[in-house]
Amino acid sequence: MPKTLFTRVRILDCSGENPFEGDLMVEGNRIVAVARPGRTLPRDGAEVIDGGGTATLMAGLIESHAHLSINNAATLTEIGAIPPEETTLIAMHNARLYLDCGITSCISAAAAKPRIDVVIRNEINAGKIPGPRLLAATPWLTVTAGLGDMRTLHMPDVTSMAIVVDGPENYRRVTRELIREGVDIVKLVISGDSFVPHAPSHSTVMSEAEVAAAAEVVHAHGKRMSAHARSAGAVKLAVKYGVKIVYHANFADEEALDMLEAAKDWIFVSPNIGFTATASQGGNGAFTEQQIRQLGFREELQGAAAGLQALKKRGVRILGGGDYGFSLTPHGDNALDLDHLVRFCGFTPMEALLSMTKHGAAAMDMPNELGQLREGFLADVVMVNGDPLTNPKVLLDRQNILAVMKDGKFHKRPST
Repeated sequence: MPKTLFTRVRILDCSGENPFEGDLMVEGNRIVAVARPGRTLPRDGAEVIDGGGTATLMAGLIESHAHLSINNAATLTEIGAIPPEETTLIAMHNARLYLDCGITSCISAAAAKPRIDVVIRNEINAGKIPGPRLLAATPWLTVTAGLGDMRTLHMPDVTSMAIVVDGPENYRRVTRELIREGVDIVKLVISGDSFVPHAPSHSTVMSEAEVAAAAEVVHAHGKRMSAHARSAGAVKLAVKYGVKIVYHANFADEEALDMLEAAKDWIFVSPNIGFTATASQGGNGAFTEQQIRQLGFREELQGAAAGLQALKKRGVRILGGGDYGFSLTPHGDNALDLDHLVRFCGFTPMEALLSMTKHGAAAMDMPNELGQLREGFLADVVMVNGDPLTNPKVLLDRQNILAVMKDGKFHKRPST
């Protein structure tokens, strides 16, 4: 099997321990040895990658809320208007881009069309296109008048990235259909959102019977669920019915926090504050001060920050990344969430980094294979010019990404 030796690198193993100078050996698709100071690894038969004593070697990033099939859209109707053929190409190109950025694994949080994630996942797994390891999701499953329902009485055919489903029996049927088509994750839109005047973020728009019906089918088939759950009521339904990844949780009340803490051994919260943080600062000119106040972005960010601090103290694992692929949060800026967690939510740089490495691996049900640089783990390795713990933003400049290895194979080789 081919061997690769990374030498004279600063190893950030993403276990939570401090970095150290050392060597790391990859053989086949696994990390077979990690040498700490005072020990070196033999070079015989290995391709040697010399970090020059300054480069950082870290685990590949894991995006917890991926939308590979969205093309930096400004509106939800723009997503719905793109035909499936073009949408497939968008997802394919973004999959390559994510590897370019050092993102070697993704948990999808909704596809723009029903089978897009499935097709892209299968092509990546077959080695036919480059892309991160991917858990494939359904489109949003929403309800009439919920987030993603863009229809009106006079324009009933307007679509977005959502499938509108009403009633428990319909949820059973649609969930079965999508599982039949090969998805890993069923994504429910349980709460409203800031951009829905008739269903704001603190509202819970799916009924308990609808959530229960979808959950019954998902668990029977051994699949997983994720949920758009900004409201306290939505978070409670998500926990009650076994949703593995709760997205946002901005308005979780004390009861919801207690429920999340009680489920901390199997549940994850992915706050996806990038959009809210960007919007609260004007969104690069996308929002006026009046709109920021009217939509309550700053209050939502403050609430999210307070909730995340409370969850972190309670031992609930927080996931980084999320909702990139819109005009305010373009693909490739995913690592900006690390800075958001530090700047707005009081995380240490290490805590932020673990949200997109170690904890992301646990959320993918691969805690003993991904997300850390340890012997026996899969060789998802990124070499960086700079120190992500001192300045997480170094990961935003692709010129700083010196090398990207996924599953023991180079996607990007270091220049010589």
